[in-house]
Amino acid sequence: MGRSKTGVVAEVHAVASALEEQGRLGLTRQFIQHGDVTVFAHVNAVAVTAARMADALAHVGIGTDRSSLIRGALLHDYFLYDWHDPDPSHRLHGFRHPFTALRNAEADFSLTARERNIIVRHMFPLVPIPPTCREAWIVCLADKYCALRETVEGRLRGRTRTGSDPRGSRA
Repeated sequence: MGRSKTGVVAEVHAVASALEEQGRLGLTRQFIQHGDVTVFAHVNAVAVTAARMADALAHVGIGTDRSSLIRGALLHDYFLYDWHDPDPSHRLHGFRHPFTALRNAEADFSLTARERNIIVRHMFPLVPIPPTCREAWIVCLADKYCALRETVEGRLRGRTRTGSDPRGSRA
């Protein structure tokens, strides 16, 4: 169970490459998620973080369905639109996007029950439907950690999705 970080990154990269070939995961490279981080980079970070969390749990005898964990993490934000766009259909993105992501993922892939659970329940507690499997809880936590890190690091670098200073002008 002693996977190196580079081993986990390579494992996630292989799964992401397969999902890009089979579906529309590559489209997520076009959309910004947090700060200046693309959805593609975000879901990859979540998948790596979740896999490393699962590895830590495995050391104490708690197992996971690793394939579902990684695939679910890579597809958890498979909503395939720019949520910053003022389009009325993007209103309440935080509440609605898990369901859009699930519809898109089901259209493109054959999903396990765990993968569905990961995708639709990753926004707990904002969306008050808690995860019901270990893998979904892990991805839910990894997503919160990565989102916070991406947002804070973007602000510390002084960059937003438009490249402007998020603090406004300092005259």
